[in-house]
Amino acid sequence: MISVRATFKRKFIAGLMVSIPALVSILVIAWVFRTIDNFLSPVYEGVFHRHIYGLGFLSAICIIFTLGMVSTNVIGKKVIRAVERSLMNIPVLKSVYSPIKSVMDAFSNSSSFKKFVIVEYPRKGAYAFGFLTKENAVKMHEDGTRQELVAVYIPTNNLYLGDVALFRQEEIFYTGIPVEDGVKIVLSGGIATPHTMKEAIRDRRPEDQNTNTKIS
Repeated sequence: MISVRATFKRKFIAGLMVSIPALVSILVIAWVFRTIDNFLSPVYEGVFHRHIYGLGFLSAICIIFTLGMVSTNVIGKKVIRAVERSLMNIPVLKSVYSPIKSVMDAFSNSSSFKKFVIVEYPRKGAYAFGFLTKENAVKMHEDGTRQELVAVYIPTNNLYLGDVALFRQEEIFYTGIPVEDGVKIVLSGGIATPHTMKEAIRDRRPEDQNTNTKIS
């Protein structure tokens, strides 16, 4: 018979597992709210001579929404491009703005990651998840022959930091998992990985197209 103590411990741990993600989410949202609100609050304190809680946060939301509207119309795009060109002419800002802009463009564009793949990396016998970003990158040999390579982005720190490596087509394992689910797998530290994935290599021979290699 299960003791009362064991039952209590099991139920308590189960409740803890449910409450911790919710609690962390609430704390993160509260921290973001306070940070943004405190950033803009001094402006309104100078006007109203008192702190109006939440007004800074509301203003930030309105500013971001307005920038979104401006950036999606023709005139707004021209203005933003002009501002970006001005920023790129400033040496210090250019070194900071350019890489951040490139990263944001890559992750905001759903077509940047074409497929979720597995590659043998960083050494033989070790495998890593990655995102195929560019196909048919060509390597030229000294004898004039060409070799087609594919570029794979391999996250090394959550999702926004990683390495870019080039592989031959036959070295890529195509998981068949949608890119959106691949992002979830990376962000979960592999916890969301399915138990079995079917390999579906693009360049199979016709007689092999009906066979699948399973990767556990």
